[in-house]
Amino acid sequence: MSISEVATRSQRIIQEVSKAIVGKQAVLEKILAAFLAGGHVLLEDFPGLAKTLIANSFAQTLGMGFKRIQFTPDLLPGDITGGYIYNRAENKFVLREGPIFTNLILADEINRASPRTQSALLEAMQEYQVTLEGETLKLPDPFIVVATQNPIEYEGTFPLPEAQLDRFILKLSVGYPTPEQEQEILHRRRERRQDAITLQAVTDAQAFLAMRRAIEEVYLDPDIEKYIVELVTRTRTNRQVAVGSSPRGALALLKLSRAYAAMQGRAYVIPDDVKLFVRPALQHRLILQPDLWSSPQAIDHILNDIITAVPVPVVE
Repeated sequence: MSISEVATRSQRIIQEVSKAIVGKQAVLEKILAAFLAGGHVLLEDFPGLAKTLIANSFAQTLGMGFKRIQFTPDLLPGDITGGYIYNRAENKFVLREGPIFTNLILADEINRASPRTQSALLEAMQEYQVTLEGETLKLPDPFIVVATQNPIEYEGTFPLPEAQLDRFILKLSVGYPTPEQEQEILHRRRERRQDAITLQAVTDAQAFLAMRRAIEEVYLDPDIEKYIVELVTRTRTNRQVAVGSSPRGALALLKLSRAYAAMQGRAYVIPDDVKLFVRPALQHRLILQPDLWSSPQAIDHILNDIITAVPVPVVE
C-alpha cells in the first residue's frame, strides 16, 4: 500500500467516524494515528463526553471485532482473559475465551478495578498474548486497547501504576463541545429519530495492517531524531519533574509522527508532526515533584516550556 492510499483511507475513516462524533476531528486524527502506530489509547475526561462512543465508532468503521469491558472493583482477571472450564460431554477442559480475544477492546473506567485485574491487561498490551494455566495464547492482530477513566471520581478508584500508564502511546482529553457543536449534536439526533448510530466499515483488519506496514516507509531526518531525543531528555533534567519520560516516550513520538505524516499524504516527517504529539505522548509518563501534585495544569506548562526551549530543526 502506498502513502497516498494511506492518506485516502485515513480521510475516509475520519469522515465516517465524524458522522457519530461532532466537532472533534483533531482528537479523532490523533487516535487514528495512535492506532496506525500500533499503540493503545487512554481517554481521560468527564462522563458523557463520547469516550465510549469514539471507541465503538472506530471499531465499526475499521471493520474490526469490538468488545467492551466495564471495569468494577469486583472484576476478576479471569473475567477479562477467560479460562479453562470442564466439559462433561467431552470429559476434558476446554478454553473459554474472555472478551480480550478481539481486535479492539474498550476498557471502560479502568481505574475502578483492582490493581490485580488491571495487570491482566498489562501482558496483553505489551506482549499481545495472554497466559492461561501456563499456556501462552496469541491475541488477534491487530489488537488495540482504548481505556477510559474519569478524572474527578477518586474515591473508590485505583490509579493506574506508572508501568501500565507507560503502555499507552498517548493520553487524550475529548473536551466539551462548543454551543454550535452541541446544537449540531441535537440536530443530528432529531434527524436520526433514534439513539443508535450505524456506521459503514470503510476498511478491514487486513487492509489496516497494510496501512501500518506502509507507515514504516515514512522517512525521518536525523535532525528530527535528535529533536525528539532532546525533547524527551529535557523532561528528565527539568527541576519540576521527579521522574522524566522513559525511552518509550521517544519511541511513541517517532511512531506517532510517522503515522500522522502518512495520514497527511507525506512520505517524510516535519517538526510540526512531532510537536503535535509532545503533550499527548509524554504527559502521562511524567511524575512531578510533590509540591506540584495539586496543580492539574502544571504538566501542560512544563511541556509548553520544553517545546519552546528546544530549537526546531530546519529540514530542507
